[in-house]
Amino acid sequence: MHRRRPTGFTLIELLVVLAIIAVMTGLLVPAVQKVREAAARTQCVNNLKQLGLAVHAFHEAHGAFPPARIIDRPVAVSGGVIVRPDPTHGHLPGAELPPGTHSVVGDTATWCVRVLPFLEQQPYYDQWDIARPFASHPAAVRTTVVKAFLCPSRRGPEGAVTAAALGADTVLPCGYTVEGMQLEAGATGDYAGNHGDTSPGLLGAPSDLYWGGNGTGTIISSRAIWADRVVGWADRVTFTSVADGASNTVLVGELHVRRGRLAQVPENGSVYDGRRFFHMTRVGGPGFPIAAHADDAVQGSDVLVFGSWHPGACPFAFADGRVQMIRTTLGTSVLERLLNRADGQPIPDALD
Repeated sequence: MHRRRPTGFTLIELLVVLAIIAVMTGLLVPAVQKVREAAARTQCVNNLKQLGLAVHAFHEAHGAFPPARIIDRPVAVSGGVIVRPDPTHGHLPGAELPPGTHSVVGDTATWCVRVLPFLEQQPYYDQWDIARPFASHPAAVRTTVVKAFLCPSRRGPEGAVTAAALGADTVLPCGYTVEGMQLEAGATGDYAGNHGDTSPGLLGAPSDLYWGGNGTGTIISSRAIWADRVVGWADRVTFTSVADGASNTVLVGELHVRRGRLAQVPENGSVYDGRRFFHMTRVGGPGFPIAAHADDAVQGSDVLVFGSWHPGACPFAFADGRVQMIRTTLGTSVLERLLNRADGQPIPDALD
């Protein structure tokens, strides 16, 4: 008489099955992650394409690229005191401001607000008064997130609002200290306008790149045209100003934010708030490379540079309408040429 074999798995068979599942999982997880990153990269490129087209449409409607923000250029910076320009130049009247503070004009809405109508966000744009300080708008307006400003490799809309905070002092590698200030809650983002290279300086002088009209890029800080309120901007960058050619000049790129610092000031403040130029624009050139990876502190310059969480590359929208992934190892001298709209320097054929 034959004995019947018990049904079910033996312990050894179960262990073999579990081992096979573990091996298959180990093979599948990287593949799934690659698929997700490929999808996120595609969406990120599409976002930049949208932003580039919005900037083009703004130019067509207004005859110039949008200003990064509106802020006066001081006539002097002495002993930490910013001396304001003569009111006959079309700016706010005034004498001196305390250290670390800017004109109220500098608090007004940024280029990210100005392009909203061209991102199918007209109803939201209508809630803004672009001549009023950012902080004077209701919280519901300041904290509304627009998905076109977010890279899906980093976050969704639920992780894109900064809390009100007192920004700490930021010491740049050149030694200049960007003093902290009270910042209100606001929606942030992952893309920045091209403010240019660093040739105008970052040394606390009136000629520094972040003051009105000093930027060498395409979306730069501008001085105000003032008539009881801001009625326009004086430093208008146009396609004609892009002497190096639209195909050789960046409009918008992904801004660097270190892992763990999303929606934190100063690294990732509100893109609608014009008090800090690096919230919604970035620079590049010698000493200011594209960030190598998500954890790169860029020798203390991380708040100023472009960079992404896409492995090995950072996406940029160019003035000719194309979007290109550029390797993070790109030389800073070449990056400088791509960001300066009129330096007359040739661009290598291969960038990716």
